[in-house]
Amino acid sequence: MSNSNVEKLMKERSRLMKQLTGLSGMLHGSWVERYSVCSIKNCRCHKGERHGPRHYLVINEKGKQRQKYIPVSMVESAKEGVRTHKRMKELVDEITLINLQLMKEKGYGGN
Repeated sequence: MSNSNVEKLMKERSRLMKQLTGLSGMLHGSWVERYSVCSIKNCRCHKGERHGPRHYLVINEKGKQRQKYIPVSMVESAKEGVRTHKRMKELVDEITLINLQLMKEKGYGGN
């Protein structure tokens, strides 16, 4: 690989790294919407019209899976956080491929 190719890869990596700095609102978890049945015997939910949806973000916290309730007023923000995390993973994958290409170069130190 020529020096110009190395320079292009490093420039692309820098561009991708800059994108990572704008992803501070990311949320790492799975989105879940639930419908429920209450304890009131004559409620419509016992006839098939369940309450909900109620929104949750399922995360791993200290090695255990936890469901965090998301209020309706925060649903769009939380969904955007999940999308942002997905974008972060895509960027990391791209950076990994670039770093692997750079590692093939003799004498490349990784900086």
